[in-house]
Amino acid sequence: MKQSLFVVVVLVVSLATGFIIWTQLPDYLQKGGYLVALLIALSVMLVAFILERLFTLRKARGASSVQAFFKHVVDALHKGDYKGAVAACDKQRGSCANVLRAGIERYSQVKDDHSLNTDKRVEETQRAIEEANSLEVPLLERNLIALSTIASIATMIGLLGTTIGMIRAFKATGHAAGGVIDATSLATGISEALVNTAGGLLDAIIGIVAYNFFVNKVDSFNYTIDEASYEVVQLLKSREARTAGA
Repeated sequence: MKQSLFVVVVLVVSLATGFIIWTQLPDYLQKGGYLVALLIALSVMLVAFILERLFTLRKARGASSVQAFFKHVVDALHKGDYKGAVAACDKQRGSCANVLRAGIERYSQVKDDHSLNTDKRVEETQRAIEEANSLEVPLLERNLIALSTIASIATMIGLLGTTIGMIRAFKATGHAAGGVIDATSLATGISEALVNTAGGLLDAIIGIVAYNFFVNKVDSFNYTIDEASYEVVQLLKSREARTAGA
């Protein structure tokens, strides 16, 4: 599913789900008004994006341990078995494997090209790795901005609901007939304020925690990819040096 279509579907389903759940809430929560339904919709969106990120990052790790996979690739490159290294990448899949596969394939194409010197062949390999990495990083970082944005919006919506509730509460005190305050109107306004405050803070906390968690995961992925790419390039450089010396 395309990213734009995924976001639209999540938005529509979340709004519908939010209003349906809101109608089933106890009266004291419904007193928070329609903004509570919107906060519930944001909660549903958070869950959808969190599940999407978990699935995507799980897929990005590949079929097995990255360490075991990388050891297999290094062993194959030490033997000059480039097809074996590419086959290991195909079996592993995932972001790191995709990046290394692009570099190894490119090197295997240019290693016998005598019109290119050693530095040029290594540069071609690095360029292929960088191009593949530039395609993988956006996939790893996708929807992180959405999590951060939802956290910010939820805070603002909660604050808006709080403000509206307090306006209604003060309105009830200002329109008191004969000095007698309408306790029901006052309680309704305060209830609306507190319910929206709680809902906004809950969404914001979940969004911020999820955003920071996934940012750390993505940073870890990027570090692993960079480290593995560097090791592969250095290994190919050393093979080029030995070949040139021979």
